[in-house]
Amino acid sequence: MSKTFPAPTAFPVFYRTYSRRTPRGARETWPETCDRTLSGLARLGSLTAAEVDLLTRHQTALHCLPSGRWLWVGGTPWVEQPANFPGAYNCTSTNITSWESLADLMDLAMMGCGTGAVLESHYVSQLPPVRNLLLPQTTPIGTSPGRQEDTSVSRVSNLTTIRVGDSRRGWVDSYLALLRLASEEGLEGIQEVQVDLSAVRAAGEPLKGFGGVANPVKLSSLYGRCARILNRAVGRQLTPLEVCLLIDEAAMTVVAGNIRRSAGMRQFSADDQEAAMAKQNLWQQGSDGQWRIDPERDALRMANHTRVFHRKPTLQECIDSVRSQYHSGEGAIQWAGEAVARANVDLVKGRKAFLASYPNVNLRSDRMARYGLNPCGEIIGSNFFCNLSEIHLNTLNPADTAAQKEAFRAGGLWVAALLHHKLTNPVYRKSRKEDPIVGVSFTGLFDFFVNAFGVEWLEWWAQGRPLTPEGLGYRSAEADCLRTWRRIAHDAVWSYCDRHHLKRPNRCTTVQPAGTKSLLTGASPGWHPPKAARFIRRITFRRGDPVALACLDYGYSVVPSQSDKDEDGRLLDDPYHPRCTEWLVEIPVATSWADLPGCDQVDISRFSALAQFDFYMQVQRHYTTHNTSATIELREAEIEALGARIHQAIQEDEGYVSAALLARFDSLETFPRLPFEPVSKERYQELMAGVEGRRKTADFGASLQQYDFPIAQTEAGPAGCDSDKCLFPA
Repeated sequence: MSKTFPAPTAFPVFYRTYSRRTPRGARETWPETCDRTLSGLARLGSLTAAEVDLLTRHQTALHCLPSGRWLWVGGTPWVEQPANFPGAYNCTSTNITSWESLADLMDLAMMGCGTGAVLESHYVSQLPPVRNLLLPQTTPIGTSPGRQEDTSVSRVSNLTTIRVGDSRRGWVDSYLALLRLASEEGLEGIQEVQVDLSAVRAAGEPLKGFGGVANPVKLSSLYGRCARILNRAVGRQLTPLEVCLLIDEAAMTVVAGNIRRSAGMRQFSADDQEAAMAKQNLWQQGSDGQWRIDPERDALRMANHTRVFHRKPTLQECIDSVRSQYHSGEGAIQWAGEAVARANVDLVKGRKAFLASYPNVNLRSDRMARYGLNPCGEIIGSNFFCNLSEIHLNTLNPADTAAQKEAFRAGGLWVAALLHHKLTNPVYRKSRKEDPIVGVSFTGLFDFFVNAFGVEWLEWWAQGRPLTPEGLGYRSAEADCLRTWRRIAHDAVWSYCDRHHLKRPNRCTTVQPAGTKSLLTGASPGWHPPKAARFIRRITFRRGDPVALACLDYGYSVVPSQSDKDEDGRLLDDPYHPRCTEWLVEIPVATSWADLPGCDQVDISRFSALAQFDFYMQVQRHYTTHNTSATIELREAEIEALGARIHQAIQEDEGYVSAALLARFDSLETFPRLPFEPVSKERYQELMAGVEGRRKTADFGASLQQYDFPIAQTEAGPAGCDSDKCLFPA
């Protein structure tokens, strides 16, 4: 591979996801992206020359990277406008208490932020009741010769006209206007609503500031879909699930409007049965054998649902939760007591005593409300923005403690500098003043320990990580590394904040899913084991995408995506078939340790759910001060044991907050063309020989220039939540 990127997946991902257009129309190279993002951070954070040098060395070498959001927008004129500051942040969480808070989520999603929403009844009950029946009609998009950025609202008798502005805020304000109209007092009879879309730019026109192109394909139907939800609640307040649907309808519009993947978390009360059952039987099989989604609940696919427990769940509740997640991916438990204890670590002196008394706390107090989660669950807070950095441990020598210290110091600088932002929204501004949020994360932890301990550590994993004398030694060594890195990250953040007279965050470390950025270095995502020592990695592009065409020249192969089928519903095999709309670029990948003696003989796919949980809790106890984003894979026979282990972790105050679970199947035929497909060493060598035989160029960037064109990119940077979970069929 190139000296720039060590991983075979790096060029496709970098040019697809992080490289912006330069003023001359070409895509940025990696050094140009580094220059842009670092110069922007240096201005914002008033960095010293030594700090810039530290960040430059570790970003260029791919030891430490900023958030995916900052890689996309950092250093651009767009993000330096106060109204756009949220676009610099991976993720958010908002307590839903007003129509404005719903509009805030749409605004944030349109800037690329992942959106968490706390939808417990003590928040949602603060929304006004629905009073008016709405009958919206829309005009065609883009028929007006002029442009109007702001949304305007006018009324004649029972007819309200909402003229939608051609801007991010214009879309958001039109959504907010409809919500407000539903609850406005003093109106009589049915309210007709004319939604004028004539000023909204048509699909395909460039978005100059944020990047990408316009695609208002779902905007016309947004108002009718929201009105149907509101009209069912006339004369009463909305339920938390109905509020969730209103949020997710806006999210569907935004995703179609060109923010790539959806990233959302919706937190409901543990006893909210309507919400708990909301996604059951979402897909239904008809008499013809075809699967269809319930159109009234389709929008619920936009986010993960979590049940918030303000008491410790019972053993049966934990087992039922694991079983539900195994079958549907939904039903995760969040133990709010531990989340609040972590969020108030500066106040909570007797942790066990606090957790024992937690069910009696006042959930409406600002301090006790800090259990909101971002979309992938790695950040804890209330009404927050979070900026994340990421240390790529797989690029560091386990014996080089000096380089590790520098990398985690760099991680602290990346996140602390954004605390200089003066947020314009008073809700988020107040929260930041009281509780500044940062997150220093890492990826490639599994790779780091394999390189440190060799095949013996992998064999211990295969045995289930037992508490043998050897196992206790490994656990102690793991904990020493994790605690050291945590201390360095906190020291770096606190030192920076002290020098700049910023309030110290009381918790600074986390582990994010790390799905996309990990592909720049070939890291195993976050703390997780990889799928195998060698595998095929499939990356999605639209058909004919210039980056995908460059991949073909580079020797990689393409196949149609899972969504491309023939008239009989069979997957297509020909990427040039007329019905094919998306390509999967297939890239052979080997881990950094695949050729270490004996390592590829350990079957990682057989690692038990309990072994994964044990390693996850090591990270949670010894490194993470927020929460650790975790996707634990399990087989059906492991449901009860894992449920019992989660129950034990909560009962014994081990530090568990929340984790996601994913069903593991031994047959790859269950889901064809998944993002990962394990292969043997022989198959990997065969695939690599094919790549070399087809390769027309060793210069990926030069090949891309042949197919590229100087217009705005069709996708607006990385998703708010950087997670491989988003890649599985919904």
